[in-house]
Amino acid sequence: MNKRNIFLSLALAAVLQGQAVVKLTHKGSDYRLTVNDEPMLILGGELSNSAATSVADIDSVMPRMQKLGLNTVFVPAYWELLEPVEGTFDFTLVDEIIHQARQHHLKVVLLWFGAWKNSMSCYAPEWFKRDTKRFPRAMTANGKPLEIATAFSPNVLQADKKAYSKLMEHLAETDSKENTVIMMQVENEIGMLEAARDHCPLAEAAWKKEHAKSDEEFQAHAYARYVEQIAGAGKKIHHIPVYVNAALDSRNRKPGEYPSAGPLAKLINIWKAEAPSIDIYAPDIYDTGFKKWVAQYKRNDNPFFTPETRLSTNSGVRALYCFGEVDAMSFSSFAIDKADRATTAPVTAAYKMIDDLKPILLKKDLTRWGLLFSQQDSDVERIIRDGDNILKADHYYTLPWDPRAKNGTPWPEGGAIVVRLAADEYLISGSGVVVVFQTSSEAAQANAQEVRGEDGFIEQGKAGSKPATVQKKFQGQRLGIVSCDEVSVRKDGTLSYIRRLNGDQDHQGRHVRIPCGEFKTLHVKLYRY
Repeated sequence: MNKRNIFLSLALAAVLQGQAVVKLTHKGSDYRLTVNDEPMLILGGELSNSAATSVADIDSVMPRMQKLGLNTVFVPAYWELLEPVEGTFDFTLVDEIIHQARQHHLKVVLLWFGAWKNSMSCYAPEWFKRDTKRFPRAMTANGKPLEIATAFSPNVLQADKKAYSKLMEHLAETDSKENTVIMMQVENEIGMLEAARDHCPLAEAAWKKEHAKSDEEFQAHAYARYVEQIAGAGKKIHHIPVYVNAALDSRNRKPGEYPSAGPLAKLINIWKAEAPSIDIYAPDIYDTGFKKWVAQYKRNDNPFFTPETRLSTNSGVRALYCFGEVDAMSFSSFAIDKADRATTAPVTAAYKMIDDLKPILLKKDLTRWGLLFSQQDSDVERIIRDGDNILKADHYYTLPWDPRAKNGTPWPEGGAIVVRLAADEYLISGSGVVVVFQTSSEAAQANAQEVRGEDGFIEQGKAGSKPATVQKKFQGQRLGIVSCDEVSVRKDGTLSYIRRLNGDQDHQGRHVRIPCGEFKTLHVKLYRY
């Protein structure tokens, strides 16, 4: 047995003996990621594309990621630097990523920038790029070659698979015990540009056999079959979860105007049929309509997992929304290493809150919701129906007395995780939200409410106004606030009291609220009268 096979055998033996193992399990739509039998929520950040191309850069960036409050860093693994000479492999950068991650108590998701990155073959090695005869390119319908390797070439597949397999062998040899690398992304934002499908000679030959499909579906089958060969080979060597990410079909663009045939929500069934080794289908969310994209990728057969979203001061509340509304497995913003402190501070605050909430969020049969409000929402108010309780949640700036609501500046997004702890008892963790509690009978009888100031009085009286019209007799009970406490969550899931919020802080018992720019966890108890 040669040295490599001995290492692989030892790695497998370590796994079988119960040492660190990464598992993705699910019961129904409830997905769990565990590392060495410990459940994990990925509080991530993706590095900018060139952040890990030298040892010096890796040594600089990883400590900063720990200070930001991340527990996982999404880091590229570059084919062109891994195999600069065909058949000769250099794992220096991968080893330094793993070393620095261990030093700073971080986990790593490696992004395989292989045959495709953002559709293009820009990270393929020089020897691959120059040999277009052996490694042919995709083409448009008029025969224009593209900087995109064709998915129909066995040579392209074999070269890509060989490099990826070597990487997985190296991880099996060096990381099977600790599993610092917890997941692999195969390729990056696969998809055809300039055309809905490939028209090179190899693709045309395949098209003649499969012409009943639309252009995009045809290309999706080809990409998924290709990826299955890569992912399947890697899992046979080192079995950790694998996902693919999608550049979204947004802004009314047509296939080819966006990366056609990638793992889009509308094509997931094709991908699942062709690529059973893929565990997760993940959206890269950069466009407006954040909640819409989240909803498309949370399916009974797919956990919500995003490796990259647009980084902004709204990223913190968006993370809270995802972990509350769709039981997210991962949240990660792109190019977090390039951002200033003002942009990353809300992410750090939200991640601290989610990490504290983890013992509660990971409980079985937990009832929870996510809130996310923006100034552009057409349906700003969120109505949560929890048995006989109605929770009416809204953006903090819908309160009439905050001058920032009407001074013309854009509203920051508000968001939170709402957890039912028991009957008439809730946790609300977030920023920029206000919540009113009613019984269902009270909500059904509610009239349009007058605008009231912070003191609770009618904001503007009308001289000479007539007495109010006699209304129908109130039926049923109302829901009141027993107490609203700001709390923190201990590691065992119990609550630690910080302060009581009453009087002006809960509008004399009318609502609970968390101002914009502040991240708090509120423990709310209710009663009926």
